[in-house]
Amino acid sequence: MRRVLEIWRSLSTLQRAFAGAGALLLVAGGAVAGYLTWKRPGDVTNTDATFRAKQVRKKEEAVDWPLYGLNRARTRYLPAKGLRPPFRKLWHFDAEQLLEFSPISVRSTLYVMSNDAKVFAINSETGNVKWKQDIGELSAASPAFAHKQLYVTTLEPGKAVALNAKTGKVQWRRQLPGRSESSPVVQGGRVYFGDETGNVWALDEKNGKVAWRTSTGGNVKAGPALHDQTLFVGNYAGQMYALRASDGAVRWQASDLGASFGRTGRFYSTPAVAFGRVYAGNADGRVYSFEQRSGDLAWSQSLDGYVYAAPAVADTSGTPPSVYIGTNGGTAYALDARDGGEIWSVSVGGEISGAGSVIGDIFYLSDVDLDKTVGFDIATGRSVYNIGRGEYNPMVSDGRRLYLTGYASITGLGPKEKKPKRGRGKPEGKQAKNEPEGKQGKPKGKQGKPKGKPGKNRRERKQGSVNRGGDGGKRNRGGKPGN
Repeated sequence: MRRVLEIWRSLSTLQRAFAGAGALLLVAGGAVAGYLTWKRPGDVTNTDATFRAKQVRKKEEAVDWPLYGLNRARTRYLPAKGLRPPFRKLWHFDAEQLLEFSPISVRSTLYVMSNDAKVFAINSETGNVKWKQDIGELSAASPAFAHKQLYVTTLEPGKAVALNAKTGKVQWRRQLPGRSESSPVVQGGRVYFGDETGNVWALDEKNGKVAWRTSTGGNVKAGPALHDQTLFVGNYAGQMYALRASDGAVRWQASDLGASFGRTGRFYSTPAVAFGRVYAGNADGRVYSFEQRSGDLAWSQSLDGYVYAAPAVADTSGTPPSVYIGTNGGTAYALDARDGGEIWSVSVGGEISGAGSVIGDIFYLSDVDLDKTVGFDIATGRSVYNIGRGEYNPMVSDGRRLYLTGYASITGLGPKEKKPKRGRGKPEGKQAKNEPEGKQGKPKGKQGKPKGKPGKNRRERKQGSVNRGGDGGKRNRGGKPGN
């Protein structure tokens, strides 16, 4: 240090000025380099990426919704016929515990799992409980149905469980090395899901024996999508994987662009596969579209907040192939599925954490802050449905009725009955049961949330968990909020 001072004192005034300027340039250069290194990466659009638009599907009158996301590709789009608001309430079921994930529907039965790991079978025509089975202490996933059995995962204890769909009797249990809130998908005698130790599993659907297990670089909380004998799933390390369904071999691996300061994003979102692409939201505030075959990034689109929710994708006669999704910034978006361009966006007023669904030509999603469900016309973004009931994953359908999930309830909804023409008499039955549900305008109030504290719920799973909101997130929850 003394030597440096001696050199400095020996310099002339002009030499000192040049030296000082050089030092300032070095500092400025370092600052610019640091900024370029640590700033948030820009979005990407690859106009040469493969895109295969599908033909418009024929509207269906009665279908099953046998797993989370409707089908193995998790598209969440049901081209239902004649299911537009206003609706009438058919029945109401109260689970007395948080229902973070929506039910599945198979023939005349709904199957749903509450936050305290109770599985319910509910008559979809009456709302009456057929059976109830307690399989653990904590859960956050939807069941999957295949070959007269249900397949579920639990957080505490970390297990995969198979149940007889008719009776609820446990058929087998598989202990896992960590917790799981990954909604399973089933095909070809295999049950596929992920866990929080970073594994993706394939179990034999008959006995629960391990067919294969593939380790990834981060916690797997999302449910895998399955298409063309390939599983697609993201993890907490910001990586998207394509795994061969037969043996778990990695077909390709891609990464998100990340947030600022070199941080990676996190894939909470269960992906959807359509149009030759894989779509998923990310905690870095973007929606991603990867080429299905190669994993090349087709586009990314920055939105107004973290994107926990899974996307719904649809190609209808009145709209281009589109991606529908919500953010924790409280905005619902319709994006062009080809290039990610915004078609419309609408603020709902509060955080959107759960996945929406497109039923007919309406996109339904819930606001976790205001406990409401809103339906938007998919062509225009105009609000056509609004009810003060909803939390995470709000709406599924069997093509005849809709099933709205509130905080701890499910409500069966049907089309409002048309008024008879004069001279044909009055309709039979009490009209009070056919009151319209969810007219456009002011919500009807919070009806889905139980009074008091319903025991150990999703919001109490805070200690020792990761802040799902990242920097500045509103809630500290363990796991994905209804992805």
